[in-house]
Amino acid sequence: MYELNESSFDPITFVLTGIPGMEESHIWISVPFCLMYITAVLANSVLLFVIITDRSLHEPMYLFLAMLAVSDLMLSTTTVPKMLAIFWFRAREISFDACITQMFFTHFSFIVESSVLLAMAFDRYVAVCDPLRYSSTLTPSVIGKIAVTAIVRGFCIMFPPIFLLKRLPYCGHNVMPHTYCEHMGIARLACADIKANVWYGLTTALLSSGLDVVLIAVSYALILRAVFRLPSPEARLKTLSTCGSHLCVILMFYVPAFFSFLTHRFGHQIPSHVHILLANLYVVVPPMLNPIVYGVRTRQIRERVLRLLCPAGECPCPGWRSRC
Repeated sequence: MYELNESSFDPITFVLTGIPGMEESHIWISVPFCLMYITAVLANSVLLFVIITDRSLHEPMYLFLAMLAVSDLMLSTTTVPKMLAIFWFRAREISFDACITQMFFTHFSFIVESSVLLAMAFDRYVAVCDPLRYSSTLTPSVIGKIAVTAIVRGFCIMFPPIFLLKRLPYCGHNVMPHTYCEHMGIARLACADIKANVWYGLTTALLSSGLDVVLIAVSYALILRAVFRLPSPEARLKTLSTCGSHLCVILMFYVPAFFSFLTHRFGHQIPSHVHILLANLYVVVPPMLNPIVYGVRTRQIRERVLRLLCPAGECPCPGWRSRC
């Protein structure tokens, strides 16, 4: 059994057990997670490289997509390598400071990505509802301010939990049934009142990601109103198709995240291994699928990626184009 020096209330190390009740299957579970992580890193890296190196893609929608790729890389890289180390090498120990750092960057990445998705919804709203002012509204200066705001917002929300956790005594409790450190998982190990942590976590979740979802829904309601005022079905379909990729990404990001959040707090009848699997999936599945969705559905990105992979222009690309 893992032990801790109990002469101090400050923990020396935490122990991440992995997925409770499924320890014998850790090796098999690691295979799809490893493949998804490799796919996420490669796909987002290629997407970033294409957007950065091609000046024709230095437009608002693609710059927001680059921000999304950076936050996806941060979210998955903060959590998955430690998860795989637990599965493969039983490297379960993590220092208190390292655990706090992982917690910070995991939630920080999530908040930044949520902010970027809100910015992308605003981008689609302006493009559909006020296209004549699109270039004057979403200038490089405005996009830069949006990026800085997303970062500052994430930092301001996640800075207080560091002190909320460091103030708590842990009394030798150090075994955490999870694959990575998150705010409430750490707080529940404390031998003191954690109401401040509970209320802070719930309030910030509602006022950050919850508010983002509401504003995204409002923007798409306005977009749909504008679309259904168009005279022809062809124009409506063409306009809606420009929002399809963003809607797919929104659903892939928020549905598993909020399902995991709600079951973690209110689904007490759901087995703990289901909670942990859901929490693991939402840090790797959206980062893997986001660049694929945009690569498949966005012609400009698809063409640039194919040109990168087939520089001579002679390679077959079935289902995409006969020439790259």
